[in-house]
Amino acid sequence: MGALNTFPVSVKVEGQRIVIVGGGAEALNKARLAIKTTAEVVIVSRHLEDDFSALPVTVRNRPVVPCDMFGAAMVFVADHGEDGALAQRLARLAGVPLNVVDVPQQCDFYTPSIIDRAPLSIAIASEGEAPVLARLVRARIEAMLSPDLGAVARLAGSLRDRVASLLSKPQARRFYEALVTTPSPDVEALLDSHRGEAAGIVWLIGAGPGAEDLLTLRAQRLLQEADVIVHDHLVPDAVVEMGRRDAERISVGKKKGHHSFTQAQINALIVRLAGEGKRVARLKSGDPMVFGRAGEEIAALRKAGIAYGIVPGVSAALAAAADTATPVTLRKVSTGLVFATAHGADNDELDHWAALAGAGLTLALYMGKSIAGPVAGRLLARGLSPQTPVGIVVNAGRADRSLHAGMLGELAADDIRLSDGPAIIFIGAAVAAGDWQDAAQIAVRTFKVA
Repeated sequence: MGALNTFPVSVKVEGQRIVIVGGGAEALNKARLAIKTTAEVVIVSRHLEDDFSALPVTVRNRPVVPCDMFGAAMVFVADHGEDGALAQRLARLAGVPLNVVDVPQQCDFYTPSIIDRAPLSIAIASEGEAPVLARLVRARIEAMLSPDLGAVARLAGSLRDRVASLLSKPQARRFYEALVTTPSPDVEALLDSHRGEAAGIVWLIGAGPGAEDLLTLRAQRLLQEADVIVHDHLVPDAVVEMGRRDAERISVGKKKGHHSFTQAQINALIVRLAGEGKRVARLKSGDPMVFGRAGEEIAALRKAGIAYGIVPGVSAALAAAADTATPVTLRKVSTGLVFATAHGADNDELDHWAALAGAGLTLALYMGKSIAGPVAGRLLARGLSPQTPVGIVVNAGRADRSLHAGMLGELAADDIRLSDGPAIIFIGAAVAAGDWQDAAQIAVRTFKVA
């Protein structure tokens, strides 16, 4: 995600002037936009080519002068001749924000495409790079929003003092959410329903493999509703930032070899936060129910009598299968898929894995990158064929993923160095049906991905 060169803000223009220098079509278009505000709109031009008489604006049919800049909130220059150049210099000297129409590099600010539901406004801007795209996005959002939103916004504004005196901040936030999403709301009934102690809840949310567009719609919605986001180390910042801007964010920093929070501490944290009446998004990489320690957190929530919900996510093995078009279940080849973690696997488990893979099931091993070779060797010792196909995906589902493919015997024999990040190791005949043509061959000793 690229960084913005502009900071989106709404500029207060009440009691001030918006000055537009120019008398042609460009000036008229800016005037039509400016009159939607409560500012005084002033047109300054020696050459009035278009008719401004139908607009509630002040027209000064003369050259621009320094006093035109006094009390101006912003200046639009739609004259590209000498008068326009003079207006630019005067605006700079007066320190008034300047927009030179259709010359982005000379602009202090850009005019967005605006959706007007006063007092609610939505602006879509492209920093002057793609105004047509901004207008198309505006049209799509416009079609989604009810014309009555402005009335709802005014109602919410009229209730601010009363709501603040009756409800706590978490209660007030939930009241407003109910107010704006309920058709023909009964204000008194909503106020009564939000009084008293707020009931906290914890949502265990799967963040998927890290790509924002693989997050579910439900996960996005609940992140916007959460008061607190408790997230693991592997969850990218871009996903965490999909939460409400004023939500508290707590990183519990769980990664291999570096546990800033123990699982017991995480359990106590989410119980305490929900006990305070907060809505907690417990954001986990992948799916919370697949190696996400969700069982322990659910047990703690149940014991404390805290409400909870589960939101599934795309587990890393499924993302890895998609990245490589690997049909992990394939008719007449693989009748099933086994999720397992390679760490701490004992002899009985390895015997079981070898039997399953030998019978045609696909193994998806998590958290086994550092011990891939030894595990492969132990599977060979239990009778699995050295020719069994193997595929490894590091950072599945992400732009920086890397692929490695070969045979089980090669994996057991070689010192494999993989790029940083979590890895999924597929073992089984179905792996050969995937698209691994761009994969590095694991038979190459000490192969390293930069």
